[in-house]
Amino acid sequence: MPEDALRAAEVRKTYRTRGGPPIEALRGVSLSIRRGERIALLGRNGAGKTTFLRIASTLLMPTGGTVEVLGHDVAADPDSVRPLIAVVPQEGKPFFHLTPREQVYAYLRARGLPRDEARDRTDQALGQVGLEDVADRLAITLSGGQKQRTMVATVLATRAPLLFLDEPTIGLDPFARRAVWESLRQLTREGSTILLTTHYLDEAEALADRLYIVEEGRVLAEGTAEALKHQVGGTIRVSVKDGAALGDELAAFGSAVSEDGTVHVVTTQARVGELVDLAMRQGLSATVGPVTLEEAFLRVVGRSIDEE
Repeated sequence: MPEDALRAAEVRKTYRTRGGPPIEALRGVSLSIRRGERIALLGRNGAGKTTFLRIASTLLMPTGGTVEVLGHDVAADPDSVRPLIAVVPQEGKPFFHLTPREQVYAYLRARGLPRDEARDRTDQALGQVGLEDVADRLAITLSGGQKQRTMVATVLATRAPLLFLDEPTIGLDPFARRAVWESLRQLTREGSTILLTTHYLDEAEALADRLYIVEEGRVLAEGTAEALKHQVGGTIRVSVKDGAALGDELAAFGSAVSEDGTVHVVTTQARVGELVDLAMRQGLSATVGPVTLEEAFLRVVGRSIDEE
């Protein structure tokens, strides 16, 4: 068994449009995922995250490059790949005429699991995502969050070696999101590997061992959340309210950004005291906190993750 659960090299996808220029959804994406890792593709809507997942899960042919899943080429040998993976597609919904219990059980049986094992895994997965109370209600009567949890439970129950989850917690309340997170952590402890897409920065930081930041079909940065934060140029953020008049002086301490009259300066711990003293001498208030993943994302991409 290869060490990498997934290896992608220079993956490209170009869509041809009638009467218009071609659209490059992926422009040479390369990445690798070791077995047992949880990896997040982080990026804005339209960055290319879903396109990559569709290629890696054999649902879409690449224009160029290669993707291997546990040693099998997804384009040349998809039949060998499919038993090794399970997918939660973006905006996927359970069959409206099935209950969550029937949805999960039917999927497991279709994958070849024996009846008793399928029943046991179904019960366990529904419990993991908190669906016990609605397990026997028709999907058409469920809330959007309950439908999403049904899809996540369906994939969790497979215990497949490699799981693809495209925005798995979209529409979930904070408690349900954390229940899903813990279920995914447990799966990797048991040997599965997980690749998920998200534009929730807190989710990426809490869940992923490593992050790939994707923008306009390219990988711009890769590493742990902490490593990406260090790329900002410091580990501490000092926010000086009404500090615009001190712009040049504050910028001397590090990277400075003004927002609604407050100047945020990313600096090193050694210079925090000096910076705060400067603000106080001018009668201004200053707050100190750690650099966030959002600031790292802004530095890498140049704009907010929510900006279209």
